[in-house]
Amino acid sequence: MTGTVLVTYGTTNGSTARIAETVADVLRKDGLTVETLPARSVASVTSYDAVVVGGGLYAGRWHKDARRFVRRYRRDLAKRPVWLFSSGPLDATASERDIPPVPGVKKAVAEIDAREHVTFGGCLEEGAKGWVARMILRSGKGGDFRDFTAIQTWAAHVADDLTHT
Repeated sequence: MTGTVLVTYGTTNGSTARIAETVADVLRKDGLTVETLPARSVASVTSYDAVVVGGGLYAGRWHKDARRFVRRYRRDLAKRPVWLFSSGPLDATASERDIPPVPGVKKAVAEIDAREHVTFGGCLEEGAKGWVARMILRSGKGGDFRDFTAIQTWAAHVADDLTHT
């Protein structure tokens, strides 16, 4: 593939953005042209040959910007290769086993015929926005559970799929 890949994301506190940037870096290292944008900033997907969409998980739902992005561009997304990722579990479960997509993401996978979905651990640290986030942190359940080796491995898999299609 010689076109451009969009890596887009919905995030509240920046954790999912960092995952998206890591994915984009791996794709670039494999020779792909990549643009990374917050989902709410994307005006169109027609100039992209492939798309990676990520969203943070909040109370069992994908970030609203990721949900809206997929809903808004579902027809165009269905015409190109798409991969989805979620970030969210605030424990080690995402590193220990595959976590199936939450119902809304599962529906999106089917609607746009996404090639794959993966869930990565999340990150919630002091200074996070929102009262729920502050309550979680006060209860001692915050932390950084992102596994950047797993993220890079998955991104390399996506790059391999794109460069060999």
